[in-house]
Amino acid sequence: MRLGLVLLALAGLAGCAGSQVAGPAAVLPVLTLPLPDTCGAAPFAGLVGQPATALERVLILRPVRLIRGAEPVAALPGRIGFRVDGAGRIIGIVCG
Repeated sequence: MRLGLVLLALAGLAGCAGSQVAGPAAVLPVLTLPLPDTCGAAPFAGLVGQPATALERVLILRPVRLIRGAEPVAALPGRIGFRVDGAGRIIGIVCG
C-alpha cells in the first residue's frame, strides 16, 4: 500500500517537471525501496544461490515453503518462502 502511494506521488511530481528531454536515450531513475523483513528471513540470505537441499542442514523455527517456478502462493504471515529455479537452486527469499 505504501509503495503504491510513493509511486503515485512520484508520478505526480514527474508531471511537474519540464517537458525537455536530454536526448533520445534519456534514462529515468529507478526507485528501489527495501521491503521490511516481516518473517525473519534476513539470517538466511546466505542460502541464495545454494541448492535447495541446503535447507535440510539449517534449523528454521517457523513455517517455511519452497516456491518452484511461478506457482501461486497464498500469503501466510510469518512464513519464509524460498524461491527455487528449475535447476533446484534457491534464487530468492520472500515473506508470506
